[in-house]
Parts: sequence; C-alpha cells; structure tokens
Amino acid sequence: QVQLVESGGDLVQPGGSLRLSCAASGFTFSNYAMSWYRQAPGKERELVATITSAGGTTNYADSVKGRFTISRDNAKNTVYLQMNSLKPEDTAAYYCKVVRWGRHYWGQGTQVTVSS
Repeated sequence: QVQLVESGGDLVQPGGSLRLSCAASGFTFSNYAMSWYRQAPGKERELVATITSAGGTTNYADSVKGRFTISRDNAKNTVYLQMNSLKPEDTAAYYCKVVRWGRHYWGQGTQVTVSS
C-alpha cells in the first residue's frame, strides 16, 4: 500500500534552515509528481511546492519562493523540502502528498516550529 513518511521537522530560530524528507513506498515513485503542503493551527492546509515526476519542473507558493526548494531522488524514493531563511509564519505541520489513480495519499506530517 502507498506509504509516505515525513521527517526532519524541528524547532528552529528565525533565519534558520531545515531540510524535510518524505520517504515513499508502495508505488512507482518515479512515475508521479509529488507535493509538499503545510497546515498551521487554525488555518487551512495550503500547497507549498510541487515537483514533476522526473524533477524537471517545480512550482512554489508565493510565500516561500526564493526561500524553499523542492527536490527528489528517484533512486531513494524520497522527496525533499529545503527551507532557508525561515520565518515564524512558516510554523506548521508539513505534509507530503501523492495523487495516484485519482486518490490523494498523505503522510502523517512533521512539525516545523520557527521561534526564538
């Protein structure tokens, strides 16, 4: 079955960096686009970044452009989110997602807290 497992979340000071990972299994990873979302307390889940199956095209929310980078390693079945220049408003649970045969699969999330 499809499994997505995020890791790498932590407490970090403003201006700091983190790299999130999402390990995928149960499907042919290299055939599917992947996405990162986030959800802050009391807010709706929002799209952060997407990457195509081969990694050739990426897209970002305006709020993270120039600070976050999505990438993937198809040999390791893993998608990454490099987050630099973190701000308190980046505090959220971060989730990866794949859409396969019209069904949305989510990981359990990893918490990122940006605070001094």
